[in-house]
Amino acid sequence: MITNSAIKPKFPLGRVLATPGALAALADSSQLPREFLRRHALGDWGELSDADTEANEEGLVHDDRLLSSYRTRLGVRIWIITEADRSSTTLLLPEEY
Repeated sequence: MITNSAIKPKFPLGRVLATPGALAALADSSQLPREFLRRHALGDWGELSDADTEANEEGLVHDDRLLSSYRTRLGVRIWIITEADRSSTTLLLPEEY
């Protein structure tokens, strides 16, 4: 039997950062960054177009930037971007990009 703890991330997150807007949106929805970061690291890209999903799959192979898009319980969109060199991952609101 495979448990959730046995599932390995597809890539390292590096240093994790968050913008003030993303932190406020998470606090407003009583959600923690880790639930979104876990999904991102496991390759669940959230609400992306087919083209963006394909770009992420290619990015895993060719060490390119990775983007995920999720919504909080209150419907606020949160992006997570991991840099191509995997040195850092940032949670942010799209308007903060």
